[in-house]
Amino acid sequence: MGANKSRARLFDFTVRSNERVAEDSFAMLVECEVAPLLSPGEFVEVGVPGDASQLLRVPLSFSRADAEASTLRIEYAVVGDGTRRLSQMRPGDASTLVGPCGHGWRLPAAAGRALVVAGGIGIPPVVAAAEMLAAAGVRFDAVVAAKTAGRIVGPDVELLRAAAQGDADFRLAVATDDGSAGVRALASAPAAELLGERAYACVYTCGPAPMMAGVSAAAQAAGVACQASLERMMACGFGVCGGCNVAMADGSMKSCCMDGPVFDAKEVLW
Repeated sequence: MGANKSRARLFDFTVRSNERVAEDSFAMLVECEVAPLLSPGEFVEVGVPGDASQLLRVPLSFSRADAEASTLRIEYAVVGDGTRRLSQMRPGDASTLVGPCGHGWRLPAAAGRALVVAGGIGIPPVVAAAEMLAAAGVRFDAVVAAKTAGRIVGPDVELLRAAAQGDADFRLAVATDDGSAGVRALASAPAAELLGERAYACVYTCGPAPMMAGVSAAAQAAGVACQASLERMMACGFGVCGGCNVAMADGSMKSCCMDGPVFDAKEVLW
């Protein structure tokens, strides 16, 4: 565990914008020299100003890293004091972040269409996966799910549509726990339906663990490879603290921050 060598280092960043994009969810655009170094599915550890007693950084995923403009679109849900203070940062505010962290998405090993499946605030790395696929000429379908319609990140749904532009066969399924948008179901239900209807080379998923477990099981039943981006509290980001350990199906433990956050879904003990 933690044997992989980290490429991460400290960078300054400046906030360009920080806007609410869904209920309790924000998208922050920052200018930072880490942007050209990031690969889809990796993450950054953000230092949030305002409380000197909070020593730990906040691990956050991103939906887009623009190498040319040196900008990074970071998305997060307000779930505690750190992310609450992050939501209060304004254009021109500055802090530091550590990155690139972890291992990201891989292109499909086989030719064919892909399926990306996002649940809740798990959508940013899924958007990054979709744009990676589109850049490589791989067509994809998408499933987006949330607790309610108000928690669906509309701008990210539009980014998924934009990445699939020109694909007349693109399919987008929406699901909510309460049925306020799309079908009333977890993301795993429409994902399993699509896996039964269409041939896919790979599935990419991020979201709550029960949802990803269902998506992984559906992919395995269909004989399709599946990559899952796991959500853990990656406190140190260097595999030292042991706070983000992931139990594997073979009985071993791996570090989410160093060995992940993207794992082969069939290797995870769900």
